[in-house]
Amino acid sequence: MGFNCGIVGLPNVGKSTLFNALTATAAAQAANYPFCTIEPNVGRVAVPDTRLNDLARIGKSQTIVATQLEFVDIAGLVRGASKGEGLGNQFLGNIRETDAILHVLRCFEDENITHVEKGVDPIRDKEIIETELMISDLESLEKRIEPLRKKAKGGDKDATVQVTIMEKCLEVLRDGKPARVVVPATDDETKFYHQLQLLTSKPVLYICNVLEKDAEKGNAMTERVAAMAKAENAQHVVICAAIEAEIAQLSTDEEKTEFLSSIGLTEPGLNRVIRAGYKLLDLITFFTVGPKEARAWTVKRNAKAPQAAGVIHTDFERGFIRAETIDFNDFVTLGGEVAAKEGGKMRQEGKADRVKDGEIMLVRLNV
Repeated sequence: MGFNCGIVGLPNVGKSTLFNALTATAAAQAANYPFCTIEPNVGRVAVPDTRLNDLARIGKSQTIVATQLEFVDIAGLVRGASKGEGLGNQFLGNIRETDAILHVLRCFEDENITHVEKGVDPIRDKEIIETELMISDLESLEKRIEPLRKKAKGGDKDATVQVTIMEKCLEVLRDGKPARVVVPATDDETKFYHQLQLLTSKPVLYICNVLEKDAEKGNAMTERVAAMAKAENAQHVVICAAIEAEIAQLSTDEEKTEFLSSIGLTEPGLNRVIRAGYKLLDLITFFTVGPKEARAWTVKRNAKAPQAAGVIHTDFERGFIRAETIDFNDFVTLGGEVAAKEGGKMRQEGKADRVKDGEIMLVRLNV
């Protein structure tokens, strides 16, 4: 599967509670003291997609298999993490392995839950963590750039491009901005930019953790986070981690629906988190449908048809000839593969064609 989001934040903001709810397990211990999460916990969750139900019904599929997203619960960060304070070095290393960051911000007052900074301020908390990440990125780049400068002076073309993109990142970091604001100018710069694996180059989703009474509309703190996210061209989601933990303990969909209705909500906040994480990673979904199963698959946006085939099975990319695809709406409206084909709605797509979200795909192979 290969796509994951790291759940980060200061200690005691609700990271592990959120993770437990996401995975519906008690794998990550949630306790009222810093560093209760010592090793990163990993869990995979299904991405909610009602289209699968329609496809399974029309295709008379025996089972439904949703696509999944991986979440990593990472130990809490404190000031000085870039210098090794708390579990800083381990924390930073764990973030580096993720594709995106879900930054949990505490947006509620509760005298029974301590705050490592002795007061609740989500904007300050965000700045603490981002500052530590930027310091770490700065130090990493400053160590790596000098040997490359020597190679560039010697005429090494790759080193010249690497130095160019590293200097762009250093400039914004020294200006107090994350590396994600850098826009590489060429394909080569883009390639080396991603190879740098900078902590602040990763896309971020802010998750506002609130009390039950604010789960639907948020509060003054979440409004501040929303304004901050808008200024950064980022996204935010408001949830109550405590509510999500309760929902996760219910065994049936009927019980969950009844519970949500009783507190004035229409769906779990986690559904929004999962969808937002999926969007954050710039992923799309395509489907395969048959009597055995209706299944969702994940690829990066703009992936070509052979790459999508390779997600189904690695041999499929190597032996790819073409893909026969049907748009979801055509499949549902016309009543399945045969009717869509007869209605002229099945397309033949070659190696250069890009996969679209919602397509039903049948791969033709050279075995």
